[in-house]
Amino acid sequence: MKNLKVKKVLAVLMAVAMCTGLAACGENSKEDKTSAVTKENESSDTTQKSDDSDMSNTLVYAGENEDSINPVLTNHDELTDIIFSGLMKFDGSGKPVADLAEDYEFDEENLTYKFTLRKGVKWHDGEDFTADDVEFTYKTLTEDDTLSSSVTTDYEDIETITIVDENTVEFKLKNYNANMLGYFTIGIIPKHLLEGKDIATDEFNQNPVGTGRYKFVEWDTTGGMLTLEKNEDYYGKVPNIDRLVYKTVAVESTKATMIQSGEADLAWLNANYAAKFEGNDDYNTWDFKTADYRGASMDMKSDFWKANSDSIGVLNYALDKDAIIKSVLNSQGCAAYSPIQLNPLGTDKEADIYSYDLDKFDEEMKKLGWEKNSDGIYERNGQKFHFTIQTRDYEEERVDIANLMSSMLEKAGVEMEVKLVTKFDWEAGYDGFLAGFATQFDPDMAYKQFVTDGSSNTMSYSNAKVDEYLEAGRRGKTEEERKEAYANFEKEYAKTPGVLLVAYLDGNYVGSKGVEGLDTTRVLGHHAVGVMWNIEEWTITR
Repeated sequence: MKNLKVKKVLAVLMAVAMCTGLAACGENSKEDKTSAVTKENESSDTTQKSDDSDMSNTLVYAGENEDSINPVLTNHDELTDIIFSGLMKFDGSGKPVADLAEDYEFDEENLTYKFTLRKGVKWHDGEDFTADDVEFTYKTLTEDDTLSSSVTTDYEDIETITIVDENTVEFKLKNYNANMLGYFTIGIIPKHLLEGKDIATDEFNQNPVGTGRYKFVEWDTTGGMLTLEKNEDYYGKVPNIDRLVYKTVAVESTKATMIQSGEADLAWLNANYAAKFEGNDDYNTWDFKTADYRGASMDMKSDFWKANSDSIGVLNYALDKDAIIKSVLNSQGCAAYSPIQLNPLGTDKEADIYSYDLDKFDEEMKKLGWEKNSDGIYERNGQKFHFTIQTRDYEEERVDIANLMSSMLEKAGVEMEVKLVTKFDWEAGYDGFLAGFATQFDPDMAYKQFVTDGSSNTMSYSNAKVDEYLEAGRRGKTEEERKEAYANFEKEYAKTPGVLLVAYLDGNYVGSKGVEGLDTTRVLGHHAVGVMWNIEEWTITR
């Protein structure tokens, strides 16, 4: 039976070609740049061909679509976290601990971090990891004016980067940043492969070389499959699982089918698909907590919201969020009222100012000057309350959420037109998109999304009070100071939101019976990212 199963998996890997598309959520739109893998890439000296003759210790993962693997461009997916390493890393509780740095010091008076680097660390191509690589990475993030990345706002407090000696790097900050250690978790990139190149388009992004637990082997773009092998020279615990085959899968139902048929060993599934596997002895299921929300993110650059942004918050009264959670999420989640409400420094219930109440909705709409026309649709100043929200057609859960929102709002007298797209189009004139985001570690993760001109603020939201409170949260030196700042942020944002929040999701993973070792301790991020935080401990038995 073992040989039959191995042959079955091999046959699938040879034959199945999955759909490809975008990996990043709409909030990371600046990462939506694809680069084809050239023949030169595929024959690169750093690309090794994997031996697929033995699948007994190979994990097949049905994951997100990918077009680029580079932590400086995207911090959103699983693969960057296991291919690359940072000066710091997040532990199971979501706290930053030393990684490529064996130790660090912080001089609060001089706002200086000093990192002592591990000795003897090798890049996956055999070159030595050095302080030059650290300097190169952070100068790219802070000094490269051509860099288009959603994460650059996280590093704007870095003033200088100094190589003290071959094993020591010093960062001087312009201002105190309470989450700076968290941002030092970003993967370090190799200077010897990227210096002088266009990081956005270089072939490195499809042929990555890191220092992490797994090393890149090959990328079959036709079959939608990436192959990684464990890094035998890893400075920490070398993983138990020899090989990871990462299938890029767009359609949610396809992931469930792959798990059911044995074509994949592990996948994140939406709640309704995951429920079908519960109680079945042939599968393992894991329920993670996430900080991942869903909502309609409004484009403040659109003509409609330029005229009507004062009417976003009131739409909450017209949404039965509990009904959406029950039907679309199979009750695996909770109603959302704040973009940081599941963060320990968030959760101010005074920001939960809306309830499902159609009478209250009508009352508040009239206060804002809206009146229903003969068709039962609200109008103001000769303009119907009609806006468009784009939603990627392959994300069933988001499509279902968007359609239910549209139905509820129409019942209340507002037209939210759902536009299904293959990839988000920021030039098409839509009024927003069905979005997701997460602050699973520190609430300052929301800074770049909501502060005016933040690097992840793709919808151009701006509110001076929100800026003030986010700034106070970033600069706060005590938990009490920061909690107060974020409570103020939550209450101010609730009054003038840019996202019509709906729900937070649980993270439901399903795997074959032989997959063991997943640890549900950590709160996961957007798209339930972070499940591989302890992949070195995982095992698979066929």
